[in-house]
Amino acid sequence: MNVRELGREELRRAYPVLRELRPHLTSVTAFLEALEPQLDQGYRLIGALAADDEARAVLGFRVADCLAWGRHLYIDDLCTLPSARGNGYATLLLEWVEHEALRLGARQIHLDSGLGRRSAHRLYASAGFTTPSLHFAKKL
Repeated sequence: MNVRELGREELRRAYPVLRELRPHLTSVTAFLEALEPQLDQGYRLIGALAADDEARAVLGFRVADCLAWGRHLYIDDLCTLPSARGNGYATLLLEWVEHEALRLGARQIHLDSGLGRRSAHRLYASAGFTTPSLHFAKKL
């Protein structure tokens, strides 16, 4: 298993995995178009790639600064293909991103997770994440 950052020329490798998490992105083209402004804002994608160089799991993140958390790394997206779950790919990605956060001077890692994603919550808890707050949203 190879964990590494995906360059702009290979972002399409992440689409089959992230389609599981973001089903509204119904084509590779829609996926790449949605990524473009995020990449310009510092979004990065890492992948857990198998021997065939296809992504089994991916994690998208950005580093930012804010008054509440100081310098932090925010995980926007983390998903493993259903057929690859339970093999430790997400754990490898979380370990990679923790090292990257430290390298970049981040003091915390944050993420949001849907309330029904119980297996993901167990993964986050086992990786040392806590639930210090609730996230509220209002669609406009």
